[in-house]
Amino acid sequence: MIIVISGPSGVGKGTVVQKLMEKNPCFVRSISCTTRKPREGEKNGRDYHFIDEDKFFELVQKNALAEFAFVHGCHYGTPLKNLTKEKTDVILQIDVQGAKKIKNRFPEALLIFLLPPNMEILTNRLTGRGTETEEEQKRRLKRAKEEIEERTFYDYIVVNDNIKRVVSKIEKIIEKEHEAPIPHAKPTKKTQQEANPTHSTPVRQHRHKLNTYPNT
Repeated sequence: MIIVISGPSGVGKGTVVQKLMEKNPCFVRSISCTTRKPREGEKNGRDYHFIDEDKFFELVQKNALAEFAFVHGCHYGTPLKNLTKEKTDVILQIDVQGAKKIKNRFPEALLIFLLPPNMEILTNRLTGRGTETEEEQKRRLKRAKEEIEERTFYDYIVVNDNIKRVVSKIEKIIEKEHEAPIPHAKPTKKTQQEANPTHSTPVRQHRHKLNTYPNT
């Protein structure tokens, strides 16, 4: 199954995906290509494939990308070969533009949107990480608000207020979609909210078990 995880800059997508991969060795992470420069601590081939524009457009011309988009002044794309493995759960960490293209191309893909607890926390996360200029921060905050407005396109919306709780919720969503436990996943305790279906609200109509997890 293709599992897309999106959310605004600063919401913690990378940390959530990293923890999911650590807990679930059966998952495969799709490594995106990008023309942006690596941030401090990022490694080529682990976080992204960092390439120049010539190489990026060569991949586009060869139809080697399942989706690609221009975001925050840089190009991003998902290699098609990452998504063709059978009987594998592939995790994609991509933006809203890319998620829509993946959904159009792979209708059964599972889309999960991460929300911050509130905009003040998101702003503090963005300004506090010190990886962008002030102008870039403003541009990302503007784009974050736009992306949040598009959250109802996704199958599930999860508030990232606690990393362990968020990872547990996403695992349960995947298990629900598979109608089976995740192989080799470490056991997690059900929260009262997750065990009680009255705490969930439908987001989209094409899946019959859709939930918005509130910040509780």
